[in-house]
Amino acid sequence: MRDYYSEPMGWGMHFMGPIFWLFIIIGIVLLARWLMKSAETKNHDKETALDIVNKRYASGEIDRETYARIKKDLEA
Repeated sequence: MRDYYSEPMGWGMHFMGPIFWLFIIIGIVLLARWLMKSAETKNHDKETALDIVNKRYASGEIDRETYARIKKDLEA
C-alpha cells in the first residue's frame, strides 16, 4: 500500500482546496464591488445640470450672480 505523502502531489493537494475556495471568495467580492460601483454610476448619470449648479452654489464654488445667471439660462 502506498503512503499518501510519498506521492508526487500528495502535499500539494492539501493546499488546492483552500486555494480554490479563496479564489472563489475573492471573485465574489470583486463581482459585488463591481456591481455596486456600476449602480452608483447609474445614479450619478441622473443628475441634472440644475442639480450640479445648486451643489456648486451651496459649496461656495460660484457666487450669487453667477448662480442666478446660470439658473436663468438653464430654466429658459
